Amino acid sequence: MNELQLKYGCNPNQKPSRIYMEDGSDLPIQVLNGRPGYINFLDAFNGWQLVRELKKETGLPAATSFKHVSPAGAAVGLPLTDVLRKIYWVDEEGDLSPLACAYARARGADRMSSFGDFIALSDVCDADTARLIKREVSDGVIAPGYTDEALGLLKQKKKGNYVVIRMDENYRPAPIEHKQVFGVTFEQGRQELAIDDALLSNIVTKNKELPPEAVRDLKISLITLKYTQSNSVCYVKDGQAIGVGAGQQSRIHCTRLAGSKADNWWLRQCPKVLELPFRDDIHRADRDNAIDLYIGEEYMDVLADGAWERIFTRKPEVFTREEKRSWLDQMTDVTLGSDAFFPFSDNIERAHKSGVKYVAEPGGSVRDDAVIECCDKYGMVMAFTGIRLFHH
Repeated sequence: MNELQLKYGCNPNQKPSRIYMEDGSDLPIQVLNGRPGYINFLDAFNGWQLVRELKKETGLPAATSFKHVSPAGAAVGLPLTDVLRKIYWVDEEGDLSPLACAYARARGADRMSSFGDFIALSDVCDADTARLIKREVSDGVIAPGYTDEALGLLKQKKKGNYVVIRMDENYRPAPIEHKQVFGVTFEQGRQELAIDDALLSNIVTKNKELPPEAVRDLKISLITLKYTQSNSVCYVKDGQAIGVGAGQQSRIHCTRLAGSKADNWWLRQCPKVLELPFRDDIHRADRDNAIDLYIGEEYMDVLADGAWERIFTRKPEVFTREEKRSWLDQMTDVTLGSDAFFPFSDNIERAHKSGVKYVAEPGGSVRDDAVIECCDKYGMVMAFTGIRLFHH
């Protein structure tokens, strides 16, 4: 099969719509369930490239949660701590496979953004992973295969309409890629840059100690950025993206956006948040929304009289700005990647507030010296990769 008709394009009025192979070869996918759409495939193919590369560079199973052609989360399959199991709502799931841990991390980092995601998995989807996917609000999944039990579970989702795609893991696209904009065809060499140890070898700060865990996390950050709409930055800690800022015209706004997501990830782990007295009849998505409001500036939306009673069994205390800052000061050893150079040191100042210690960016700004000086002020380690990673 070298083409697949779609219901419509990006929007319902954009018809006709299809995906196809111009050279007449077979499509590298098989739809096992559901009817995927245009945006589903954009997310699926970008997500597949991301997890395939994460697996190649780290040797660990990988997962990503995509929304609107950018990852909301990406992670490798490291074990979950008890706290992470709780904030990802998997604390009652028992032991999880490495792939399931990767998906729990990818989905759990920014659950607000991951709502209604498209999932990509580097390995054959097992039953553990399928059980986690089955209970979340999601549009579909792409993987190189599925166990019989996993496929059976996924086919039960969305009244039997959940999209399940099998990817040919041996497929390799042509080295030249094309796309059309306004009837004009664009052509470029495919982005095949390897995110490896050599890319992180040019350390320009006084502190040059880059431990293996930081190297791994910087790779995760840069690989994630390869498939994130630019401008983009990515904060990573302990094998998972904890804040992705995508598609911002200003880099500092991108750094702030991703930093606020990273902060929220850490604030959710504070005992004061973990112990919020939710009513038993509150669903996970509603809990996510309530937590997001509670730890933000609009906390009275859930704490006002007449509001908290619908969510909590008793009225929680306000999570004060001083308490939040005290907790955030305990977040350390975070890594940060940027798809292009930091033009001002304000990006480093903002990153420092979110516990960043390790940075990778291309370098090449006329203000590189000021950015390096700011890193040195905080004892950070920064590598200049020399390579930009724009993705559009």
